[in-house]
Amino acid sequence: MPKVAIITDSNSGITLNEQTDDLFVVPMPFIINGEEYFEDINLSQEDFYTKLQANENILTSQPSPYSVTEVWDKALESHDQAIYIPMSSGLSGTCNTCTEIAKKDYKNKVFVVDNQRISVTQKQSVYEAVELAEKGFTAEEICNYLLKTKSYSSIYITVATLKYLKKGGRVTPAGALLGTMLNIKPILQIHGGKLDAYAKVLSFGQAKQRMINAIKNDLNTVFKEYYDNGEMVLSIAHTNAIEEAKKFKLEVEKAFPNMKITYLDPLSLSVACHIGPGSLAIVTTRVANKDNL
Repeated sequence: MPKVAIITDSNSGITLNEQTDDLFVVPMPFIINGEEYFEDINLSQEDFYTKLQANENILTSQPSPYSVTEVWDKALESHDQAIYIPMSSGLSGTCNTCTEIAKKDYKNKVFVVDNQRISVTQKQSVYEAVELAEKGFTAEEICNYLLKTKSYSSIYITVATLKYLKKGGRVTPAGALLGTMLNIKPILQIHGGKLDAYAKVLSFGQAKQRMINAIKNDLNTVFKEYYDNGEMVLSIAHTNAIEEAKKFKLEVEKAFPNMKITYLDPLSLSVACHIGPGSLAIVTTRVANKDNL
């Protein structure tokens, strides 16, 4: 039975310190004031938010092909095959670039899977892949599972400020000014790998309730079959707002008393770069069990 390694990037929220013998992480690069930084190497979460709030010029960047294949080569020193689960192709070109490299130079050795996940949903799929590999599933079987379940997740996010959406061009300067004056809180959605507008409300409290209602709607419509079978779980995520996230977790537990909350994690820095600190998110994801593999 081939030994399969699982590789992801730090957009998953899995840090370099959390690597194991079977799990490998590619650190994501950021360009800050023209200099390159790597998450968990010379850029911590604390450093990132300090620089972001100081209005330093921060740009997301793709890892170089060499930095990715370097990790692939390391994994293949101890494994027969590897599966690379990068952030969604809808949010970065990394996936497509790596797919071409794998086909050309790592045929039947490295499999790149675009399962359209990021942050806590990506983390969920990575750990499921690790579990399947440990149980003896082949690389092809794991890839098939990840692709089959790629759309079984939703993320809803509310932001504390419109400043960073304005900076990224997602709202106009006039819209940001008016929204700030009226205390409008936009709600964003990540589903199928793209960050899109979902709704606008007039307070942070309303935003949290609207996100909870959105998850309830998803569970009773697009995910109803899996929800009824007990296959859906919840997570809470945030951008440098751990205390608010803990309070939100209590609200979510009250709204969904029979559901498990798997993670309370920071959102990936690549998302935080566009929405700023103080954001909260609620996530629902389908999880693997012996009956749905």
